[in-house]
Amino acid sequence: MKQTLLLAAALTAIPIAAIAQTGLTPEQIVAARQSAYILSGADFAQMKAQADAGVDVHTLTFPARALARWARTLPSMFPAGTNLPNSKALPAVWSDRAGFEARATAYATAAAALADAAQAGDRATFLTRLAAVRQSCSDCHDTYHRPD
Repeated sequence: MKQTLLLAAALTAIPIAAIAQTGLTPEQIVAARQSAYILSGADFAQMKAQADAGVDVHTLTFPARALARWARTLPSMFPAGTNLPNSKALPAVWSDRAGFEARATAYATAAAALADAAQAGDRATFLTRLAAVRQSCSDCHDTYHRPD
């Protein structure tokens, strides 16, 4: 289970690093951000499952920090020209950029606080902050993500 978390966290960094390279097509950027979302979702689900199972939350520091890193870079994964038909992003990501970035900042803040709680080994705070991260995801998706 721990190896799965480590792999998911490490793989989350791959699309982020790829975006920094020049010459990516809009299709590649969309694929990278969709992959990053899937991996961050898996990372979150594994942390929740392990926390619910009673593991020492300090052991979740690495995946929590990986999620926080993804959260900080999230807005950069939505450059102009990447609102493609296969993207699940709504046009509001670009037409209400300030609102989108505010939601992304709230997510990044919640994810950083989660990582801090994991580092401290504070189970009660970790669980509270895990719920806050989940809520920040929902808040953003309600406005900026096309339902499946």
